[in-house]
Amino acid sequence: MASTVRLVFFGTGGSWPSPERNVMSIGLQVDSEVLLFDCGEGTQRQMMHTNMSFMKIKRIFITHYHGDHFLGIAGLIQTMALNERKEPLEIYGPPRTVDILTRYLSVGYYSTTFPIRLYELEGGESIDFGDYTISTLRVAHPVPTLAYAFKEKDIPRIDKKKADYYRLDSKTLEKLRKEGSIIHHGKEIRIEDVMGGIRKGRKIVYSGDTAPLKDMVKFSRDADILIHEATVDSSLEEKANQYGHSSARQAAEIAREASVRELILVHISPRYKNASVIEKEARSIFPRSRVVRDLEEIIVKVRKSQDSS
Repeated sequence: MASTVRLVFFGTGGSWPSPERNVMSIGLQVDSEVLLFDCGEGTQRQMMHTNMSFMKIKRIFITHYHGDHFLGIAGLIQTMALNERKEPLEIYGPPRTVDILTRYLSVGYYSTTFPIRLYELEGGESIDFGDYTISTLRVAHPVPTLAYAFKEKDIPRIDKKKADYYRLDSKTLEKLRKEGSIIHHGKEIRIEDVMGGIRKGRKIVYSGDTAPLKDMVKFSRDADILIHEATVDSSLEEKANQYGHSSARQAAEIAREASVRELILVHISPRYKNASVIEKEARSIFPRSRVVRDLEEIIVKVRKSQDSS
């Protein structure tokens, strides 16, 4: 289990950049590894205002190919190359990812110094990355669009008294967690011998752009954080739904039904100079709701109530 899971919001607005908000991009740090969800125009400059390094981005997950969600990729990759990056970069997205990004990244006169690996996802996948998985859901938007769920894997909770009985230090315990059983001082010890329940991994869901979707409730069930678009307040709800977007009220209803720990509202329309109306509307339904600002950071903690089963 990671010691640090941290979110940084590089852009929280929708459609086009405004003086109040850049367009969508969210960084997720898992210890020293950085995942990027969407990469709207200006993302790399936003990153430079934080202590999350663009050179540590290992994987980018694009929800869909409307400009406010991906037009920052080319500039980001060029900057990585100019800084002599060598590590491969993986980019995941919905159908046509290979076609769209291959053409987009061929514009202009620059070359890369590292491999770029493109992967297309249909929705319904769960990809195992070792310490965590990324699951996908096809959502309701006019173009192919995915929601993503980051899920840290559950790990055995160690009972200190049991570990002390077997004289197991932290390094040996980590080996036992990974292998399930070890030989220690000539005796086989199984993970079950020192377990004190299960510590559940953290779960973070990002909706992408979508009209309200019942499947999002199941997809987000028990998430520590649901990051859901709330393009408008309910007075503009009908029109927003027609264009594949949700209101703050609808996002809050999904959060309540899914029993998430916290609802973070993003993709705020540029029409709102002050998003308090959106936050107030969501909180009236789901009190643990809030609109985040650009460059805001959240440390996602392990729930104490989940430390034992």
